[in-house]
Order: sequence, then C-alpha cells, then structure tokens
Amino acid sequence: MNDDFEIIRGSGNAFRDFGRINAGIEQARAILAAKIISTLDERHLSTREAERLTGVSHSEFSRIRNAKLGRFTLDRMIAILGKLDENIEVNLTFGKRSPAQDEIHP
Repeated sequence: MNDDFEIIRGSGNAFRDFGRINAGIEQARAILAAKIISTLDERHLSTREAERLTGVSHSEFSRIRNAKLGRFTLDRMIAILGKLDENIEVNLTFGKRSPAQDEIHP
C-alpha cells in the first residue's frame, strides 16, 4: 500500500477547495443545474421536449446537462427551473467569511 496520500477534509464546496474565485456562485449554479437535470429526468423530458414545454432553447438545456454553466446567471437558472416546476422556494444564507476562505489558491 502506498502511504503517499494525505486525507484532507473538504469545506463542503469543491469549487472553494480547488481555489476557484467565485466558488459560492459556482456551487449555487451546480446545485440549480442538478435540480434542473433531475426534474428533466423525473419527467422523462428530452431537451427538445423541455424546449416545447418551457420556451427555453434546447441548447440551453444541453449546456446544463453537460455542466457548461459559465454563461448562466443564478436568476436565469431559477427562471428555467420555474418554467419546469412551478413550486420553487429559494433560500439564501449569508455569513462572514473566514480568513482562509479569502485566500486564493494557485
């Protein structure tokens, strides 16, 4: 067995753990994307069927399915989810950053 590994406890946000500058926003987009994808899957909707139902371009659903989320704002993703499922509740929690969270990792 190789003993060259070190176990490090994550922060709960993989984007922060890898030093991404906008880690909180990236995690929020990933959570919303996961909910959109699970809603499509639960309803057995293709991206084309979702487009017909919502008016949202099938290419946007494809980008979400492929985790290409950089061009999506949080409000756009919430609006897309709202078009798929009318019962949405969004909760935000705010807290002070620890000094370690302010460090940018290379």
